[in-house]
Amino acid sequence: MENNKIILFQEKEIRRVWHAEEWYFSVIDVIEALTDSVNPRKYWSVLKNREPQLATICSQLKITASDGKKYKSDAANTEGVFRLIMSVPSPKAEPFKQWLAQIGKERLDEMADPELAAQRSIDYYRAKGYSDEWIERRQQSIEARKRLTTEWQKRGVKEGQEYAILTAEIAKATFGLTPSQHAQLKSLEKENLRDHMTPLELIFTALGEEATRLNAISLDAQGFTENHEAALKGGNAAGEARKRFESVQNTQVVSPENYLHLLQKKSETDELPPQ
Repeated sequence: MENNKIILFQEKEIRRVWHAEEWYFSVIDVIEALTDSVNPRKYWSVLKNREPQLATICSQLKITASDGKKYKSDAANTEGVFRLIMSVPSPKAEPFKQWLAQIGKERLDEMADPELAAQRSIDYYRAKGYSDEWIERRQQSIEARKRLTTEWQKRGVKEGQEYAILTAEIAKATFGLTPSQHAQLKSLEKENLRDHMTPLELIFTALGEEATRLNAISLDAQGFTENHEAALKGGNAAGEARKRFESVQNTQVVSPENYLHLLQKKSETDELPPQ
């Protein structure tokens, strides 16, 4: 299971992290979803000043940001989010409570049948408007990422900063730019970069991470330094493959294209009156 995952509540992205055998949700994301505030961080700061006891419902956990790195941020488990809802006047309070209950049920279902998690991921992207071809590539990239992080874990790479550094090295060698530069090219702010890659970009991302995993095994890489070497080799292999592909196909793999329009299109559709 992914330790970090983004889910949707009424088209709002809620980041969550698996910690102490339960989901913890980004407080900032919850507040933004409930209030539609343009500055949820300030809203949360004011709320904590007014009700200091709210700070006790939170844990400082590393949550993935828009640049792909993990930073410590306030997060609350389901019980804590229910308490937070009591202090945030919102017409979305009841729907959000029902949504939380459903999330809890889904986790129990997935523990009983892990294939449900994969299917829900597919449903998530279909609901956002992605094509079946894109979804297939995204699922392949997710699986490649899982295999790589599992290998890193076995080989003593520390989750968090070391994962982020190695990931950036693979991406830079594969595409010629870091994840943050890639996101900037696509005009992204806090969105998940991989959710805005083209099918070709996803293919080469998966290739770089799979090549890195195989190099780590063949080198029997242990710890950060040796796995850094494996990451550079894996990324360079994918980068050479990309350059050959671009030469033969006379096209560029790295693209400014993003999928922000899917959210806008879906929002416009939701606003139309029923036929």
